[in-house]
Amino acid sequence: MVKDLFLIHHWSPAEIAGRLRLEHHQCVISYNTIYRAIYAGEFDDKPLSHGNRGAVRNLRPRGKSHHTRTYTERQGSIVISHDISERPIGAENRSWRGHWECDTVLGKQGKACLVTLVDRKSRYLLGDKAAKKNAQAVNEVMLRELNGQPLRSLTPDQGKEFANHAAVTEALEGVQFYFPPPHQPWQRDSNENTNGLLREYFPKGMDLTPVSETYIQQVFAELNLRPRMCLGYKPPYEVCHSKKLHLA
Repeated sequence: MVKDLFLIHHWSPAEIAGRLRLEHHQCVISYNTIYRAIYAGEFDDKPLSHGNRGAVRNLRPRGKSHHTRTYTERQGSIVISHDISERPIGAENRSWRGHWECDTVLGKQGKACLVTLVDRKSRYLLGDKAAKKNAQAVNEVMLRELNGQPLRSLTPDQGKEFANHAAVTEALEGVQFYFPPPHQPWQRDSNENTNGLLREYFPKGMDLTPVSETYIQQVFAELNLRPRMCLGYKPPYEVCHSKKLHLA
């Protein structure tokens, strides 16, 4: 079971150990034991040739590249409606559902992208594929996916695909957008973390155009059932819908 959760469902060792403890009310296996098994090759189906890392490759890499001091912004600027400092307190302290972080996950340059919407309280993920990474296509996905959801605020980055945010505000009866300064992804940490998890299924450079919407929603559902340390090893689905599941 531990091997399947790690290799098939992409749970981290900490998520596996934490969820097992939560469901069984005792330590079933420690994350250190799982790490040792991975590095010892116990999850590999066959002996590895020289240089092959096997199941170790499934461990999520830590850290990401940062811009240098000489970096020049090439995206251009958009007109923002509200600064993130004006965002309601319920978004800051994650006390209310309906405060959504928004972003796009690009595949192959110039092709389709994913539009991702993450609720700050529950970390519940919504979204779908947009044919192009432009304002019209992204707006269409946002309006479709947010229909019927609790709506209190929206926090995207300053990418040009969110340039026509006023149209979304009007269509959603006044829900406001709040923008952080450029190159401060930690201000949208729930969405950034979720996009990192999506990269396990949709690597950089992958052409998303032929990927079916059915498969995309299956991946989104998989992430909504993945336990999160920040939620006490509950998955977003349990927090969002106030239901208890048996996952491990």
